[in-house]
This record gives sequence, structure tokens and C-alpha cells, in this order.
Amino acid sequence: MSKVKLYSELLKFEHTVFALPFGLASIFLLYQEVLSWKKVIAILIAMISARTLGMALNRLVDKPFDEKNPRTKIWPHASGLVKDWEIKLLIFISGLVFIGSCYAINLLALALSPVVIFFLWFYPYAKRITYFPHLVLGVVYFLIPIAVDIALNERVSLIAFLLGLAMGSWVSGFDVLYSLQDYEFDKNVGLKSIPVRFGIAKALKIARLLHGITFFSLVLVGLVYPKTTWIYYLGLFLITLFLVYEHRLITEKDLSKINKAFFTVNGFISFVFLLVVLLNELYYTFGLKG
Repeated sequence: MSKVKLYSELLKFEHTVFALPFGLASIFLLYQEVLSWKKVIAILIAMISARTLGMALNRLVDKPFDEKNPRTKIWPHASGLVKDWEIKLLIFISGLVFIGSCYAINLLALALSPVVIFFLWFYPYAKRITYFPHLVLGVVYFLIPIAVDIALNERVSLIAFLLGLAMGSWVSGFDVLYSLQDYEFDKNVGLKSIPVRFGIAKALKIARLLHGITFFSLVLVGLVYPKTTWIYYLGLFLITLFLVYEHRLITEKDLSKINKAFFTVNGFISFVFLLVVLLNELYYTFGLKG
């Protein structure tokens, strides 16, 4: 059990709260026919295994820096509690499960699986070559609704694109905020990020801009989606309040509440969106049409 706990800490399974609810919401927004539960399960397995693969790659590639960073040197991989061969085994197994789940979905998903794997692999290297690694992470999340649409309908619709834009800009924005914790360390060791390039004040403004894109993308989703009701827009209003609150927590002179903004507020945003999509679907089906 202690080893399982170490793996859970290594891979930050609690971060699944960010991607999984949005992925589930994408399923309900994008399906065209009666949902096949086998396909839904395969999609969920693909999401979880892809996230595990991405985190394991990130830990292995970033280990030389994580060992030196005061914030991360106590993490299992940096402190030596989880060995490199164990991380490589996790990479192999999760990669195999991801490819297998794509095969179970359809051949198009299987053919495009290397694209997802490439961006998962590239993200930890991005901070070495570009000041915009947050946007690379955003691309990974942008691909989630795209992949769901391909899995369910073998196409890429406008709604999937807008959902991807909302997810990608949301994640990029809070990754900019999260990277503020390592601002001094990254500058000293030569790692790149938006805060390192533009400074803390401008980085906060860029994060707000990215979350503004999230808001407008979700508005457009509501306009394009044929089943939108007042419940969706009420939920979008609540999400906007959470985003505003998140940015009020963090200021140039006080970065002490980054973890609260990152974990608590973003977790609420993801779950609220899923709940709103489900309630909107139920109201449209049984309220308006029932």
C-alpha cells in the first residue's frame, strides 16, 4: 500500500479532477447516437492512461531539475523513493493501455494516437526551448474533445473544436499561474516560461486573457450546441465567478494562495461544468420535451 501511495503521489492522481470531468462533459455534448457504454469505458480508459503516460514522462524528463528545486526535491522520483526503472515501466504500461484503448474505439483513433503521445512526450521538453510551454500543455487538453468526437463520431465538429479551445486556454491559463511558484528557480537554472519571459505582472494578465478565451469559447459552445437551455448559461455564469475568484486570489505581491487557486477553484470549475452539462441534458430531454 505504501508503494501504491508513492505512485499516486508521483502521478498526482488528484489532478485527474481537472481533465476527467471535462472529458465526460465532452461525451455528453458530442454524442450523436445512443451511447455505447463499451465505447465510453474505452474512452475513459484512454483518458486515464494518457494522463498517466504524460505525468510519468514529465517526472522522468524533469527529474534532473526536480532534484534541485526546493519545492519538488521531496517528491518521490526526485528523492529516490521511486526509481527510474519504475517510472519507465509505468510509461510502457500506460502507453500500451492507451494504444490498446484507442484500438478498441476505432481505427481512426488508433491512427491518431501517436499525435497525442508526441505532445505528451514533448511537453516536459518545451520549457527548455520555448517561453510558452503552457500552450503546449494547452494543446494536450485541446485534443481531448477532438479525440472524443473522433471516438464517438469519426469526425471533428465545430463544437469539439470550441470545447478544445475552452479546455486548452483554461489549462494554459492556470498552468501560467502554477508556474509562478518556480519563477526564481526557473530563472536561475535557465528554464523558460511566460513568467520568466514577461515577469509576474504581465504573466498574470496573460493568464486572465487565456481565461477570457475560455469564457468566450464556452459561450460559443452554448450558441452552437442545439440543446442549450438556460441551465447551461447559468452554469457558465457560475464558472465565470470561479475564474474571477481564482484571479483575485493571486496578486503580484502575494503568491501564497496559488495552490488554493490551482487545486480547489479549478476542481470546482471542472465539476461544475460536468454537472451543468448533465442537468442541461436532463432538462432538455425531460423538461422541455417531456
